[in-house]
Amino acid sequence: MSKKVAIQVFEDKQIRTLWDAEQEKWYFSVVDVIAVLTSSPNPRKYWSVLKTRLKSEGSQLTTNCRQLKMQSADGKYYKTDVVDTEQLFRLIQSIPSPKAEPSAYL
Repeated sequence: MSKKVAIQVFEDKQIRTLWDAEQEKWYFSVVDVIAVLTSSPNPRKYWSVLKTRLKSEGSQLTTNCRQLKMQSADGKYYKTDVVDTEQLFRLIQSIPSPKAEPSAYL
């Protein structure tokens, strides 16, 4: 699997991303996206609670969520929940956040 690692910056916060050349898809770290959208002090806990809620609602987002090794702040690689672009939009829709709402100024 040929992969390309990149860091995206949104509002001065980093979102770890990974390009999978074989599947021709970008994957985004769920915890990083949650940190940007919610400003939660503990985005991992937020994701854990959200996963439970989505499963109880019958959402396929958590079922289709993959884990890939991504570099963390300590420089080590850990398995991280990731979503592709399509799943990313579903994730954003499930998070109540003014940052996830379309801007009235666009």
